Amino acid sequence: MHYRRFGKTNLPLSVFSLGTMRCLATEQEFSAMVQRAIALGINHLETAQGYGQSEQFLGSALRSLAIPREAVYLTTKVTPTPNAAAMAQTLDDSLTRLGVDYIDCLAIHGLNTVEHLEWVRAGGLDGVHQAVADGRIRHVGFSTHGPLEVILGAIATDQFSFINLHYYYFNQRNLAAIEAAAACDMGLFIISPADKGGLLYTPPEALRQTCQPFEPLQLTYRFLLSDPRITTLSVGPAVASELDAIYSVMDAAEPLTDAEHQAFGRLAQQSLAALGTERCSQCFQCLPCPVDINIPEVLRLRNLAIAHDMTAYGRYRYAMFEKAGHWFPGTRGDRCTDCGDCLPRCPEQLNIPDLLRDSHHRLSGNTRRRLWED
Repeated sequence: MHYRRFGKTNLPLSVFSLGTMRCLATEQEFSAMVQRAIALGINHLETAQGYGQSEQFLGSALRSLAIPREAVYLTTKVTPTPNAAAMAQTLDDSLTRLGVDYIDCLAIHGLNTVEHLEWVRAGGLDGVHQAVADGRIRHVGFSTHGPLEVILGAIATDQFSFINLHYYYFNQRNLAAIEAAAACDMGLFIISPADKGGLLYTPPEALRQTCQPFEPLQLTYRFLLSDPRITTLSVGPAVASELDAIYSVMDAAEPLTDAEHQAFGRLAQQSLAALGTERCSQCFQCLPCPVDINIPEVLRLRNLAIAHDMTAYGRYRYAMFEKAGHWFPGTRGDRCTDCGDCLPRCPEQLNIPDLLRDSHHRLSGNTRRRLWED
């Protein structure tokens, strides 16, 4: 296992972190997952108050496996609240569930909106700062599913030591945030490349063939690990056996090889060939949409479905529109009213209304909610 400095926290984290959102079946299975992660050399374990019984299960696993507190770094996440007393209580609740005296890293969970950003700027972290002062929390950061502008604004507050965000080969929108965070010496923690980065535990055969001789998940891990600015990647298995996917790359932090560059070149060429003049380049100039369609994200999912047969991933993400609030904002493609507002702003002159309807036809299915949404 390779280890990297987590920005200004100075914590030496394993390049893979155990994310615990998906493993919620039984306490025994959870403990087996933690045991396997530790055996692989993972020293950073991440949970959240919103992940069902994850905090309780993690605390139980640390005790039953007799893992010394100083042997691992713990991150938990709490949602923002304007009430300092409520924030203090919620931090104490996490400590109790985890059964520890301190938490290495606390992340504000889902700093996604302008309102959340204004909360930070207006002193919303005062309760957290008190927990840092008295030793309950060592370092403070934030996780985000928000727009790039909000992420950059949060980084610019200079109140955070690390950031947990989306950034993958198949979604590089947040590159400017990677650059800004690195310039501020913030630790960079990538959200679930295997799942959110493309459902790559179970890739479509077309994608596998384009990536040969590499597996798609191996290649996306290498895309991230070859970037020295990135500290650690969340691997969020549902069962312990899914951790085996990191074995071949957990110490592969060198620059991309010629063969890997060629594989990425084939992916780009396949996208261009399959989509032709209907390819959305993700410039975001089509926004805002009068009926709040997240046009770039809808068309990104369409791009992937057509170019690489990533339809299952597209349906998984598309089904969250209108059901996940600020975690996945925007309305579905079939909400388009043909107003034409976006058309003159598209540098590629795409017929966006038609593409939105086609996207909906390809990707519509059962709607999804966030794990912790009512």
